[in-house]
Amino acid sequence: MIIEKIFQSRIEKMDFNNISFGNQYSDHMFCSEYKNGEWINSIIKPFGNIMFSPVSPVFHYGQAVFEGMKAYKDKNEEVFLFRPKENFTRINRSAARLEMPSIPKDIFMNGLIKLIDIDRNWIPKNYGQSLYIRPFLIATNGVLSAKPSQDYMFIIISTPADSYYKHPLKIKIEEKYSRSSAGGIGFTKAAGNYASSFYPTRLANEEGFDQILWTDSSTHTMIEELGTMNVFFWLNNKLVTPKLNDNILSGITCKSILSLAKEEGIHVEERDLSVSEIINGLEKEKLKESFGCGTAAVINYFKMISYKGRNFLLPNISEKERISLRLKKRLLDIQHNLSKDPFGWRVQLKKYL
Repeated sequence: MIIEKIFQSRIEKMDFNNISFGNQYSDHMFCSEYKNGEWINSIIKPFGNIMFSPVSPVFHYGQAVFEGMKAYKDKNEEVFLFRPKENFTRINRSAARLEMPSIPKDIFMNGLIKLIDIDRNWIPKNYGQSLYIRPFLIATNGVLSAKPSQDYMFIIISTPADSYYKHPLKIKIEEKYSRSSAGGIGFTKAAGNYASSFYPTRLANEEGFDQILWTDSSTHTMIEELGTMNVFFWLNNKLVTPKLNDNILSGITCKSILSLAKEEGIHVEERDLSVSEIINGLEKEKLKESFGCGTAAVINYFKMISYKGRNFLLPNISEKERISLRLKKRLLDIQHNLSKDPFGWRVQLKKYL
């Protein structure tokens, strides 16, 4: 691997007490090319623009997949990654569905570790903050016809991150638009999944809502995801989340929450969940709490759920009573090395360079 370090770091311009998610990027990025059936030219170089042919299938046919992951610092400024093998597995699962080459483990892991090691000063130190890491794979060359690319590039970039949402969310249950459908690519982190959500999300924002609660494309009667997150409901004294299928992304944060909840003895159900069951739970006050979870947001609870013009306020319970906040703290404590990690999720980043 070639390493080209930046001449002068931009970190002096970074205000870690005022982080705006996704607006400032660390000094370096990792790149590796796929040509003629093999991976070549792995390099860490200064963050900057990249150039591709205008006929690259990433522009015309959407051959692009990505991941979201984080690095954390503890009070001794040791650096930790959180479940990186899960991200490696998932990006290759996404790539296979979009007829893209798999990324070898040594390229993904070595590129990731050395990049974050070089840019470790960009990792915020405060509790709840992190360095958000974005690995992505794109089609870079081909011909102007609807078929897979011949060439690809795998890139990793990173950005300091604070809380994604800083307030309880107002949610609208979607009745018209769909995020994905059976047999499609909803279970992948394909770029197009997110682009197609922008328009209906904007419409919801204009109505005063923070996010959309997606429903199935066939009948709009079954709950699937919340915006770009998985969703949980504290219903009838059980923690319920929709069962995974082709439409729903297998979230790493979601899997972690399920493990934490089970360890605490919380009754957990992964099953089909209807809109009518949620509305009934709200009407009869059996639904006490609901929240979304994902890498960027971690966990955010809901203030209100809206359906067919009716706004249902969730119970105004104390922070000590909230399962969402208790599980969030347990997760963050593990990520920041403030508690034991009985699951082996935390991966310490040794100084390689």
